[in-house]
Amino acid sequence: MKFGFIKNWYARYERLISSLSLLGGFVFDIFALKRIDLFWDNLWVAMHLLVAAIGIILINLFENRKHLLVEKIAGRIHFWLIILIQFAFGGLLSTFLVFYFRSGTFSASWPFLLLLALVFAFNEILKTHYTRLAFQTIVLYISIYSFAIFILPVILHQMGDGIFLLSGAVSLVLLWLFLLALRYISRERFVKSRKALIFHIVLITTLVNILYFTNLIPPIPLSLKDAGVYHSLYRNSDGNYTATEEPQTFWDFFKSYKLFHEVAGQPVYVFTSIFAPTNLNVQVIHDWQHYDETSRKWQSIEKMSLSIIGGRDGGFRTYSIMTVSQSGLWRVDVTTLKGQLIGRVKFQVENATNTPALETNILD
Repeated sequence: MKFGFIKNWYARYERLISSLSLLGGFVFDIFALKRIDLFWDNLWVAMHLLVAAIGIILINLFENRKHLLVEKIAGRIHFWLIILIQFAFGGLLSTFLVFYFRSGTFSASWPFLLLLALVFAFNEILKTHYTRLAFQTIVLYISIYSFAIFILPVILHQMGDGIFLLSGAVSLVLLWLFLLALRYISRERFVKSRKALIFHIVLITTLVNILYFTNLIPPIPLSLKDAGVYHSLYRNSDGNYTATEEPQTFWDFFKSYKLFHEVAGQPVYVFTSIFAPTNLNVQVIHDWQHYDETSRKWQSIEKMSLSIIGGRDGGFRTYSIMTVSQSGLWRVDVTTLKGQLIGRVKFQVENATNTPALETNILD
């Protein structure tokens, strides 16, 4: 009776509770998830994957109803298993959105971020579809794949095409083991869904690989923590960087391009602080580009390779220097060796005869 009352109460306010939980969980993850290589954060993800997988297996076992014990408890537990799976996937997709959004830029990675956002939204809208084996398995596969893409570089301390392909292979193996369990406990439902499963698994695998090899997946687990353009930059005795820049007003914050008054012969410094997991040491590129007003295209002027050492909370600090001779719009794309965009520094150069007023800041 007590459980029946709770079930009826939840069913009555289900949409409100679910929506608030989804939004609250997403906001919580933004502040709670600190580093992509922390053991407890990744254990949290792994446990949610396990809960979702077990929940799917139990739902299909109960819906099979071949055993007397299953028949007795199916009606009581089925409703709550649907809720449990929905919340497990909601937590997973929220985590992936936060981690992937922090890595890279929306302008370069929006297709993959949009895919995650749509799955996150459909987790709420298509709750009734969790009774369908194919839908359950597809969402689980997307979750496993999204996790494998960033956890393998963290574990193996390497990035690159080979590690990405390995993450796909690991995801497929884990999914295959899960499907073996499903076939054992619910063979009839599995056979009916087999063609749909194969089609969607091939589709998702192909789509994710296309997005990766066209540099549309964020360069996770790397992320840009800080960046800026300065008139001078040096490392002080405390190990921090001292930089000089032109004073910024409140309205300058809303401008797409930071104004930079360039004095002939004086270099421009672009500083970046890039987070990488512990023991993941990689090369990144500062690609200095100038916007050609005639062709209306960005032209790469010079690419500089810089080393990144992983492990620092605030990111590994480095910079590149260039003497800029052309006025107009400039940007420095911070990319991986493969070309995945980690971040971008944009500024507008105006020629000046005298050094502008400058202020000194400490970059942590």
